[in-house]
Amino acid sequence: MAFPSTTNVDGSNPGPNVSTQPDTTQAATGNIWKQGLFLLTITPALVAANTTVEQSFANTGIGLVVGDFIEVNKPSAQAGLGVVNTRVSAADTLAITFVNATGSGITPTAETYQVYVVRPQPNWVKPASGNQMDW
Repeated sequence: MAFPSTTNVDGSNPGPNVSTQPDTTQAATGNIWKQGLFLLTITPALVAANTTVEQSFANTGIGLVVGDFIEVNKPSAQAGLGVVNTRVSAADTLAITFVNATGSGITPTAETYQVYVVRPQPNWVKPASGNQMDW
């Protein structure tokens, strides 16, 4: 199988249809620099009835930086409980906002969550004109 042509971050081009991809590739368009899917075992605290609360989990070992885009998958369902937001609140600290839509407190299950991290290109600047996706 041939791979599409790519351009290295340093601007060099390994050529079209190379059989392996270099370690430092960047998408031909867009501003994503790095991305990864990680497993993280966390033990959330009680979420009070009819409320939304952000809980922080430090020292994840992932190497998160403020500005990373984060998506979290809680592997099990719990009636009335949802994950409504995720972010990096400080270096290597994952913040997850839980909502409890019931009349009783719920403790989210301690389990291994999937954490999807997308890191934008650090030197990306919005184009002066035109669509941001077309640069």
